[in-house]
Amino acid sequence: MKFSVTVTLKKDVLDPQGKVVQNTLVNIGIKNLKSIRQGKYFEIEVDESELLTAEKIVDKMCKKLLVNLVIEDYKINKI
Repeated sequence: MKFSVTVTLKKDVLDPQGKVVQNTLVNIGIKNLKSIRQGKYFEIEVDESELLTAEKIVDKMCKKLLVNLVIEDYKINKI
């Protein structure tokens, strides 16, 4: 079973990488850019046929390693 995980910084956390990307885009002529934030994206395939069990496995991966729960949020989607 395949899942995607999107990790983003929490809204209150400053995003220096996103700011650099935003400034660079403005400098190369993209004038109507309001804001941009950077995140992480994972595609994960687990060897499990039961949806709920597979989601729990992916959630555990996120909580244990993939996501810094202090400053990041995450969203799991089945692909």
